[in-house]
Amino acid sequence: MNRIFIPSGLLACALLSGCGLAGTAASTATGAAAEVQQARDAKKIEAQAQQQLDQAQQAAAARREAGEQDAK
Repeated sequence: MNRIFIPSGLLACALLSGCGLAGTAASTATGAAAEVQQARDAKKIEAQAQQQLDQAQQAAAARREAGEQDAK
């Protein structure tokens, strides 16, 4: 009977450790998905900031041109 009990205990340990591995894989996948989303968000923010800079530069150029026209 001891022979049957020991392998059953090992089987239970193996199953429980397998669940831990599955949980680790799931949390790793979730973490990776979160990092991908953060990268997308960062690129979106970067594009918005670049657009705002471009608009500010265009507005400054327009003001310079208007000032030059007024000076003539």
